[in-house]
Amino acid sequence: MTNRLRTILADDERPARAFLVGLLERCADVELVGEAATGPEAVELIERERPDLALLDLQMPELDGLGVVRVVRKDRLPLVAFVTAYDEYAVRAFELNALDYLLKPVEPSRLRATLNRAHERLEHADFRPAEAERLKAVASEMQLGASAGYLRRIPVRRRDDIVIVPVDHIASIVADGELLHITTVAQERHTITYRLKDLEAKLDPARFVRLSRGALVNVDLILKISPMPGGTFVVTLKNNTQLPVSRLRARVLRDELLRL
Repeated sequence: MTNRLRTILADDERPARAFLVGLLERCADVELVGEAATGPEAVELIERERPDLALLDLQMPELDGLGVVRVVRKDRLPLVAFVTAYDEYAVRAFELNALDYLLKPVEPSRLRATLNRAHERLEHADFRPAEAERLKAVASEMQLGASAGYLRRIPVRRRDDIVIVPVDHIASIVADGELLHITTVAQERHTITYRLKDLEAKLDPARFVRLSRGALVNVDLILKISPMPGGTFVVTLKNNTQLPVSRLRARVLRDELLRL
């Protein structure tokens, strides 16, 4: 193999990262072009260095390996191999059509097999945009549903940055075609590509209520509910946003929120 495999590594645990760096440095066909200790750092590193391969820890806080895949620009997404301490996560690599997965502590022979597979993929097939699109789409689906319980934060792409939006701060989520517009109580606005019904399934139903086919609001951030002609309502949130309630949802709203 004449071409060196340009590789980046992302892991929030320094000892694990140092161990894997040591293994990679022994591989003459690998050029380690950067290390990241967080998900946002990994995204910035990938987009700046444009490596052939990214070794991503699946359990990083705030933005994990799935989240990194989700927010990296499609045209910058390299081959991806996930690194995990838990065998139960291995299936995700196959569901994502990722290059491979590595269990911690990583064995040199297992890493060698991953690197060989990366060389073969690069030599015999392009990582086509359609493949990157699929990888990102499945990563998005899995990343939003990966943690136990309900969603606590949403990573959002804003130009070259990744903004971590706590669910507690979200006042409303309004659908616009395939886009979701998220507004916080501080009137910060973010946009993600996701289906409203899929995101709703990841949110605590005791905290988020649907006002219409295209809008969800945080119950704790409702300031007032004003009756309208025809038996519907307009909801005013604490950030002064006003949203109409559909006739169908008005009945549910009366039963769930307007009775002692």
